[in-house]
Amino acid sequence: MPLGTCARSVNVTSSSVPSGMVDPDVIERALADTDSLVNGYISARYALPIAPDAVPPLLTDVAGAIAIYKLHTYDPDPKIIRDYEMALAMLRKISEGSMRLSIAGVAAEDTGGSGARLTDRERPLTNDNLKGFI
Repeated sequence: MPLGTCARSVNVTSSSVPSGMVDPDVIERALADTDSLVNGYISARYALPIAPDAVPPLLTDVAGAIAIYKLHTYDPDPKIIRDYEMALAMLRKISEGSMRLSIAGVAAEDTGGSGARLTDRERPLTNDNLKGFI
């Protein structure tokens, strides 16, 4: 990792008081928030949790972009903002079903129906009870 990137990482993950040390609590909080956000979107289409060895690379990239954005609380770079917005757009597409993940066997369960279901109820108005009105 280049020195500039390392210094930037320390600044991003430091507490409110710049100490020059990486704060693991800040990183854990950003990752937990990212995990909750991603799970919120994909739970509309996929059963959770996803096995760690089955997580598609696309989802890893999306989560990475979101976590990096969350770690940049002050004036993030325009590329970081673009990546974050693209990640949210992808999550929306996954949630809507217009983009599918390559996760075998974890699609959310259907309701069991195969389409519209009609239930015929007893007719309250028949020829017998309408005599005299027609």
